[in-house]
Amino acid sequence: MTGRPAPPRSRAELDAVTAQQWKALFAGPVEELAHWLQAAAALEDPQAQAMLGQLLLDGRGIAQDAARAFDCFARAADQGLPIAMNMRARCLEHGWGIAPDPAQAAHWYLQAAQAGLDWGMYNYANFLSSGRVLEQNHALALEWYRKAAALGHAKSLNLVGRYYEDGVVVEADRATAFKYYRASAEGGDFRGQYSYACMLAERGRIDDGNFWLEKIAGSATAAFMKKIGNELQLSGHPSFRQMGDRMLQLAALR
Repeated sequence: MTGRPAPPRSRAELDAVTAQQWKALFAGPVEELAHWLQAAAALEDPQAQAMLGQLLLDGRGIAQDAARAFDCFARAADQGLPIAMNMRARCLEHGWGIAPDPAQAAHWYLQAAQAGLDWGMYNYANFLSSGRVLEQNHALALEWYRKAAALGHAKSLNLVGRYYEDGVVVEADRATAFKYYRASAEGGDFRGQYSYACMLAERGRIDDGNFWLEKIAGSATAAFMKKIGNELQLSGHPSFRQMGDRMLQLAALR
């Protein structure tokens, strides 16, 4: 069978699904995928539970149901799936489908981090660096950001760069910060792209800086574009000031 498989009725049928059939499922209608994942999740498959949880949280292919999404994440997390641990924590942090419980969110972020998930490392480090929920500990936060950065996590690469630029915990080193910002920008993080663009401008590479500023609009939040739009309007470089105007215009449309 090379097409989309029928919903599994047993663990044996689920285990028999081939890579081609999985690919076909994800290429097909999202409603059909959601129906299929419900059957697989009922067989206590953690990957299916986590994927179904995301569809339920987003309301894609199935009616949005944050409480049911949390239950899916929790069941998968209890089986040791790192990405489900992280999503369980996000639900607990933001109150998606369950009452907010920041302390439990920190617990599950740490579980995901210790299981090797870059997003778990990043989210746990955020708690440590901000002093929210956990006692502020920049040294430990940087340690987790470094671990995530070593896995190529773009947002963590930017934040490691920030530690070096600001000289927090480590000695200030703008050359090292520049390298981390470049890696973050190339990895697609809009904050890293802005950090990198600003350092490029410092080096007189205005055209290169504009190249990275152009990329920001594709993924940045309206709040971030408004923030940097105001900052860019104060720049000494005319093209950066023009980009600031554009960022503010785009932010107003979102």
